[in-house]
Amino acid sequence: MPTHNGHIRLTTQGDGDVCPLSDRISEIVRDAGVERGVVTVFVPGATAAVTAMEFEPGGVQDLTQLLDRLVPREGDYAHNRLNYDSNSHAHMRAAIVGPSESIPVDAGRLLLGTWQEIVLIDFDDRPRERTVLVSVQS
Repeated sequence: MPTHNGHIRLTTQGDGDVCPLSDRISEIVRDAGVERGVVTVFVPGATAAVTAMEFEPGGVQDLTQLLDRLVPREGDYAHNRLNYDSNSHAHMRAAIVGPSESIPVDAGRLLLGTWQEIVLIDFDDRPRERTVLVSVQS
């Protein structure tokens, strides 16, 4: 099974910054020349995640508010106490959402829904330089 690897580099604002990736992933798929297969998108790091969502202001706000309720920024987190750190909430949010997505490819295109977008969410409590790994298999 042939594999083509690519990567996407971006600067985030942290604090739940949601960054669209679908167009850049589509470019990597085009460059790979794959007509049918699957693309896997993965972010290394324990404070960021990759997911598929309706990427519009209301959807982003709703997801942000949900995660704020589930995993508040402030809290008595062991990670913060033991490591003299302040980003335990970022680790927990990233673990809930997950680091990767797999998307089918047909006719050289990502098979996403009409409003579906692949996004990176950076939960860390500061701006970061992120690299997203993209693997296209045919």
